[in-house]
Amino acid sequence: MFTGLVQGMGRVEAVSARGREIRLTVRAEFLGAVVQGESIAVNGACLTAEAPASGRFSAYASAETLSKTSLGGLKPGAAVNLERALALGDRLGGHLVSGHVDCLAEVVSVTPAGESKTFRLRFPREFGSQVVPKGSVALDGVSLTVNECGEDFLSVNIIPATQRETTIGQWTPGRAVNMETDLIGKYVLRMLGPWAEKAGIAAPGLSAEFLRRNGF
Repeated sequence: MFTGLVQGMGRVEAVSARGREIRLTVRAEFLGAVVQGESIAVNGACLTAEAPASGRFSAYASAETLSKTSLGGLKPGAAVNLERALALGDRLGGHLVSGHVDCLAEVVSVTPAGESKTFRLRFPREFGSQVVPKGSVALDGVSLTVNECGEDFLSVNIIPATQRETTIGQWTPGRAVNMETDLIGKYVLRMLGPWAEKAGIAAPGLSAEFLRRNGF
């Protein structure tokens, strides 16, 4: 489990392709002593640290992981957002993030907004019911608040500190980023599915009136 508060940026040192899978070597001195087998979110994807050494670790990404994330496009020298797993009792400053990426989103536009920047991204329409205004979303592992959204798009406001301390400062239109929707929202949507079906309402079309009628 993670919080979406990126601890720093690492640098990809090597990428070893093995059929439809890869193994990454990432350098990140700021993480300190990485423990064999610990979970580290790399651009929001939860990976298991292998062969930790001074200031670096390796991680395996399966074909399933590569099919849902942008990790397969990483090259040596690429910067990546890194976060170690949340320890029980730690301060939760972002939101609950599982590190299980749902889909890829694409940066559509970048607009200055004072010292901040507003990024608009589009994503597959089937995830639209899991994104709500002022709700939480993790993009490349960064916990963000949704400004506006629709069935297949969202916008987020990125403050200067986040631009400096994460890879978001490098985002330009056309960039693919890992997107994880709100963990709690996904469970609620799943649990309400049977009631929605009985009422003849598709789960993505749940309404406030339907929830009131059913005691929510």
